[in-house]
Amino acid sequence: MAIQVVMPRLSDTMEEGKILRWLKKEGDRVEGGDILAEVQTDKADIEMEAFGSGILRKVLVREGESARVGHLIGVIAEEDEDISALLAAPEEPGMRLASPAVASPQVAVPPIVQPAAGRRIKASPLARRMAREQGFDLSVVAGSGPGGRVIRRDLAALAEAAAGGPRVASVLPERSVPEPRVAVAAVPLSVEFEERELSSMRKAIAKRVSQSMASAPHFYLTVEVAMEKAMELRESIQAQVSDLKVTFTDMIVKAAALALVRHPAINASFMGDRIRFYSQVHIGIAVALEDGLITPVLRECDRKSLAQIARDAGSLIERARSQKLKPEEYTGGTFTISNLGMFEIEEFTAIINPPEAAILAVGSIQAKPVVVDGQIRTGHRMRMTLSCDHRAVDGATGAKFLQEVKRLLEHPLHLVL
Repeated sequence: MAIQVVMPRLSDTMEEGKILRWLKKEGDRVEGGDILAEVQTDKADIEMEAFGSGILRKVLVREGESARVGHLIGVIAEEDEDISALLAAPEEPGMRLASPAVASPQVAVPPIVQPAAGRRIKASPLARRMAREQGFDLSVVAGSGPGGRVIRRDLAALAEAAAGGPRVASVLPERSVPEPRVAVAAVPLSVEFEERELSSMRKAIAKRVSQSMASAPHFYLTVEVAMEKAMELRESIQAQVSDLKVTFTDMIVKAAALALVRHPAINASFMGDRIRFYSQVHIGIAVALEDGLITPVLRECDRKSLAQIARDAGSLIERARSQKLKPEEYTGGTFTISNLGMFEIEEFTAIINPPEAAILAVGSIQAKPVVVDGQIRTGHRMRMTLSCDHRAVDGATGAKFLQEVKRLLEHPLHLVL
């Protein structure tokens, strides 16, 4: 029996996948469990397995092309088996997405309309003169001005389309006074640019952050943390355990995990008519990639030692940067930390990673003058900003959580006990 090979859903946010490479070619024998192709998802490059045996009779999506989840991309069948019915099945609009080369920008052109007999043409004086100079018939142009009035930008857009590229038809404002005696010239713009097709990852990021900002009412809380003791502890650990690298992010993850246990209202998700509180602490760490970012998830951080968090985080981040994470390694987070301190960013706000209720943005450790016991001295301070979904978290709740993270980092022995 013929087997349909469809684009699988390889992550919870995946809507489409790109075929990077077919490891089996048309005519090759395939056994169940064989790797058919490498697929680029919005999170990583993943190998796609065959779920049956036979001959790869047809490849419907070529290397470099994309297809939506569930779309037919190939057929496995025996050599003498009729697969014409499968190949003749109608394709849903938009299911197959080609990967085109760089294209020129499209110019928005006012629609052309059929004029009604005897209809009075509404147009600004400047638009009328531009139409005379450029040879356009105003009676067939749908105006975008008040009451359907044809204005300068309508004629400018038509001029751009006719010239095959952006042109400036005028730099004069719309006016209702008699026409000024000024020559209006079409001046070509020579702006060099390059356009690049969005990767699957960038498309997913664009969609998720737009949804997050549109649906979740964000509010922000910022604290400044004294990091001298945390710096001393990190140096002590590095001196005693040479094969273990503990980063400040690892220490922040541990502090956040302990604080989430004590303030479970932050370890939550807004679910429409209810709030879901998680019994486990799974913290995502935002990792910057060349074409976007990904958030590998450290599971049960509250039950792990600082050393174990450091080891697990290092391994996850390394695989994230090589795009070798498994789906279960970047899904299921309950809270996220984004640290841009290594880029010398002092302070920033982060967009919540839905469906989580909060995200912690961490800046760099700055040497600055501080007042301690009435004396001015050099201190090391780090600013942290908590973004909260106000549907699930109130200001006082977020503030108490942030105070707990601050307390743990300023008394870091609690992180290793």
